[in-house]
Amino acid sequence: MSDILLAFGASGSDMRMAEGDLLCDDSLLTAVIISLFTDRLAAPDDRLPAEADDRRGWWADATLQGGKDNIGSRLWLLGRESTTPDVPERARAYAAEALQWLVDEGRATGVQVDARRLHAADSSANLLLTVAIDAPQGGTYAFVYNPVTSTYTFA
Repeated sequence: MSDILLAFGASGSDMRMAEGDLLCDDSLLTAVIISLFTDRLAAPDDRLPAEADDRRGWWADATLQGGKDNIGSRLWLLGRESTTPDVPERARAYAAEALQWLVDEGRATGVQVDARRLHAADSSANLLLTVAIDAPQGGTYAFVYNPVTSTYTFA
């Protein structure tokens, strides 16, 4: 299945074009970008960032699967937190939750997520998020996002 190719640039993720046409992508790159970097609706018991009352979420979630789908991840909930020892586990759980649909819909046979602090001694440290996706036809895709440099690798 082809998607419109999304890729990170200086101002975030955007569609890629060549010679006036949108580029398509048969890998899982676009699906992973949308899954991880679209704001999923916060759960009723989630602690929202300071002074926030918006639980976010994608407007079309209510129309998909009778309101049972939630596109994106809850990684946005971590945006203003210090990277305390519990944050990597929450980031790992949020990313795994966001990517589970790939397995449920047969686009992957498995998803493994690792999140770790880049600078353990610094409470304002960033996370390194690594995702391995097992493809149904064999092989594994690896997605690594570095928030310090706002860059990713996908192969």
